Amino acid sequence: MKILISTDIEGVAGVFHPEQTRAGNTEYERARRLMTDEANAAIAGAFDAGASAVLVNDSHGSFRNLLADRLDARAQVVQGKPRYLSMMTGLEQGVNAVCMIGYHSRAQGRGILAHTINSFAFARVFFNAQELGEAGIYGALAGEYGAPVLMASGDDVFIDEHRALFPHTVFVQTKQAHGQHSGTSLSPLQACSAIRSGVATALAQRPAAPPLVLPGPIAVRIQTTTPAMADLFCQWPSLHRLQGNEVTFEAPTVEAAVRMVNCLSAMSSMLR
Repeated sequence: MKILISTDIEGVAGVFHPEQTRAGNTEYERARRLMTDEANAAIAGAFDAGASAVLVNDSHGSFRNLLADRLDARAQVVQGKPRYLSMMTGLEQGVNAVCMIGYHSRAQGRGILAHTINSFAFARVFFNAQELGEAGIYGALAGEYGAPVLMASGDDVFIDEHRALFPHTVFVQTKQAHGQHSGTSLSPLQACSAIRSGVATALAQRPAAPPLVLPGPIAVRIQTTTPAMADLFCQWPSLHRLQGNEVTFEAPTVEAAVRMVNCLSAMSSMLR
């Protein structure tokens, strides 16, 4: 049994403020250690449940956050960008299931540090008329490769948003959101213990969780943060303007849609 663990930072216990998610300060250095500890807890849970191999995908920002020298030596780590499958790189190596650690709620939500892929560019993202956050988008990408999302951790808003989408997934709540930058968190030790147990429990019941499958073609609709962002995105000939801050395009598969959305995210840096 080969497991992919995708690890973000905003849903990690003890992380509340954007400063903790951005390189170049002591708060970030502390947060990336907490992120690494939660990744290690998930790795341990996977091996507790009999995993034969574990890949850990560094899935935040620059994808260079996890402290490789602190990671459980039994796992391999995927870092750096660009990469075609982004937060789900490793699927192409033939994994059986996915765990999402430190994930967060979608843009415009009440969750701690809520956003979808790029808070500077995207206000809302829809696949086939269904609004999705990162967990939904990348869970569907995993499903296209036949891998179910067995376990996910984050705050209460993230969990509430995704229970219907992933009804068989084991969720571990690390924080309760009071607002975008505030909440009540488990201690890091408590969170790691709960994550390790959650992963082990989820893998033990693996046959009960089907993959999330979105049939193609995928109609993608994006509400941008500003009309200027929509101006920029519509330089791409395959995009169509729906209104001032809304664009759309069609992709044959979830993977193609994800790759296009990430290209738009990269384009948005022109307006910074």
